[in-house]
Amino acid sequence: MSSINQIDMLICSMANYLNHHLKTQNRDDVLMVGIQTGGVWVAERLHALLKLPKPLGQLNIAFYRDDFSRIGLHPHVKPSSLPLEVENHHIILVDDVLHTGRTIRAALNEIFDYGRPASVTLAVLVERNGRELPIQPDIIGCSLCVEPGKHIKLCGPDPLSLEIRTLHE
Repeated sequence: MSSINQIDMLICSMANYLNHHLKTQNRDDVLMVGIQTGGVWVAERLHALLKLPKPLGQLNIAFYRDDFSRIGLHPHVKPSSLPLEVENHHIILVDDVLHTGRTIRAALNEIFDYGRPASVTLAVLVERNGRELPIQPDIIGCSLCVEPGKHIKLCGPDPLSLEIRTLHE
């Protein structure tokens, strides 16, 4: 799964599905937002493939997490950057790995602090088992079942690769 060609093929497939989704939903004026860090790497590639005219936004959801006691604060928190208002815009939210759903919940909380979007489409490179919240992606690169105690990590930015690691590795 970690070869460069396979990841590029997954992202191209996601771009095709996203393009179809946007056309069927009649959405041609969208704002793409990547979740730092891996989601931004995937979003940059999708943004370029789709040739979206609006600049790419970036979210840092560190202060919106509900699991500080488990993961701790990261000392190098970068601010979010949303180039446009989200109010009444159709948002494509992009992340690298959807696991528990807590990252997406935090991202939605932050987006709604900026305004009320018309809609949010969720695109993830990897969907894995172990969901704790009822969050479902609209666009998926691939689905993987990973045993408990394992973690999927997107490494990059150039080239992108996926690694399966033991937690706390």
